[in-house]
Amino acid sequence: MNPLETLIYYFSFPFVRYALIVGVLIALCASLFGVTLVLKRFSFIGDGLSHVAFGALAVASVCNLTDEMLLVLPVTVSAAILLLRSSRSAKLQGDAAIAVLSVGTLALGYLLMNLFSTSTNLSGDVCSTLFGSTSILTLTRAEVWLCVVLSAAVIALFFLFYHRIFAVTFDEAFASATGLPASRYSLLIAVVVAVIIVLAMNLVGSLLISALIVFPALSAMRLFKSFRAVTLCAAVVSVACAVAGILVSILAGTPVGSTIVAVDLAVFALFALLGMVKGGAAA
Repeated sequence: MNPLETLIYYFSFPFVRYALIVGVLIALCASLFGVTLVLKRFSFIGDGLSHVAFGALAVASVCNLTDEMLLVLPVTVSAAILLLRSSRSAKLQGDAAIAVLSVGTLALGYLLMNLFSTSTNLSGDVCSTLFGSTSILTLTRAEVWLCVVLSAAVIALFFLFYHRIFAVTFDEAFASATGLPASRYSLLIAVVVAVIIVLAMNLVGSLLISALIVFPALSAMRLFKSFRAVTLCAAVVSVACAVAGILVSILAGTPVGSTIVAVDLAVFALFALLGMVKGGAAA
């Protein structure tokens, strides 16, 4: 079969359509809030929270919880709140807090899985959690619906509070001086990012989630300057890379998460080149 016939054949199966739906929704949500995180120089929160989610997932696995999300989601959201609070503390700055939480939870999670896991394929389980599933057969209908509902909530929050998020992104101190409860909106951003990270774990894995948050925003910033233009471009780039990555993984038999990130990296390199050409032409 040629590539088109192969894709048509695979898309006749529900699990492939599930992967595409989840991939597009996660990519869109990550890109919308990724621009804010990059501009606030807090993009590493994605790494910290993804490692926390891995640690919580390890605990849920050891405890044989039937629904791991019941533990992973509240723990990750709580960690996001803790990181936000610590970033304003003189005793432990934001980058140091992220480093401590990131390395600590990753190590503890792996240790727990080694000590208490009853799985016969521990290395495979850890690898899938860190780098995403090697197969797109893992998404269930319930997981897809959960992703749809939470993604719709994330997108609605972004558009509903767009102007406030914009104000907090560029000058939180000035936003507070004008009477805007900036700390609440910063907290909202942190919590939403935690939700996005938990949703993305099944698709790209905990170690690759930051790429979905950072790469589309950085790519868009190579060509555009305004917040609105960067956000729109990042959303289009992120969704396109997710779709392309999933299609390539189907045709080539490669891991979904790694393939999506590889496409994001290639697009970033292309946009960086276009940005250099644009800058040279403007000069």
